[in-house]
Amino acid sequence: MRRTTSPFSLVLLGAGTFLLVLAPLLAWYVHPRAAVNPVDIDTTAVYTGRGSVFDTDRIETVPDRKITITQRVRGDVEDSERSGHAVWDVITTVDTDKSLPAADPHDALAFTPHRWVMDRRTTEPVHCCEETRRIEGEAYLKFPFDVQKRSYQWWDNTLGDTVVMRYRGTAEVQGYTGYRFTASVPPTKSGTRLVPGSIVGRPESPQVLAEEWYSNHGIELVVDQRTGRVLRAQTGPRQTLRAPDSDEDAAVLLDAEKITFTERTQQEAVRQAERDSGRLRLLGETLPVGAAVAGGLLAAAGGVLVARGRKEEERPDESGMPQSTLTK
Repeated sequence: MRRTTSPFSLVLLGAGTFLLVLAPLLAWYVHPRAAVNPVDIDTTAVYTGRGSVFDTDRIETVPDRKITITQRVRGDVEDSERSGHAVWDVITTVDTDKSLPAADPHDALAFTPHRWVMDRRTTEPVHCCEETRRIEGEAYLKFPFDVQKRSYQWWDNTLGDTVVMRYRGTAEVQGYTGYRFTASVPPTKSGTRLVPGSIVGRPESPQVLAEEWYSNHGIELVVDQRTGRVLRAQTGPRQTLRAPDSDEDAAVLLDAEKITFTERTQQEAVRQAERDSGRLRLLGETLPVGAAVAGGLLAAAGGVLVARGRKEEERPDESGMPQSTLTK
């Protein structure tokens, strides 16, 4: 009797070994390279709510107006590829029904263009590529991948600084569960603006370099844990003017208790989060675990067959000697 190795057992052993090697490769090499911020992004988020706004025609603050905030984000692919980072151009406009629809975003109540540059994997700010404002913190517009249950430094572009977003558990958006974070901003001087003196209680002065003050009744963000995408954002901005060195607000530019993502914006955010999160889950968990389990089973089965071999009975020929011992 002699033992031979079955080709089938070698195939099983080879396939099992391949899958065992593939499993960590998917988890530690492919998945991290799939979890990157895009360079060709083109999205629009719309917030709506009601509040008080400064009417430039009437030169006074008018209450209970519908407020629409539109945030357009477009990636600069050429600069992104040249720098190796994600370069996003952001335009934020604040409108009332009076300025909508606007043929030119510059006609909005407020128009703020700027550029955000970030590391594609960590989402940390990178200072290059004609960045128009030095953005800091751990998150802005989106959180890093694999969001943790902890506080994050979130960049508030109106404030011009970071605020601490504290983890507050989970919340559902359009039936999809995300992590909830909240923060508030106390009254803080955010800049200066040249205005007629009468607006800030200085009628004797034709123009005054008034102080701009900003606060926020509350910021709430619900974020997809795996991708860091914001599923729902809610903010309560208050922007005022004060006379130089004054402790009191002289004019209210904007004051809203609650401005939040529209239903359509929430639905689109959830749709993209489900798609991207599912892809990352497939590469980081489902396929590696499946490959490891299947590879282990196939390798074990192939190893057993190789070790056991296949027993073949060697039939003697007419000389009575086993064929394997005959000489030519």
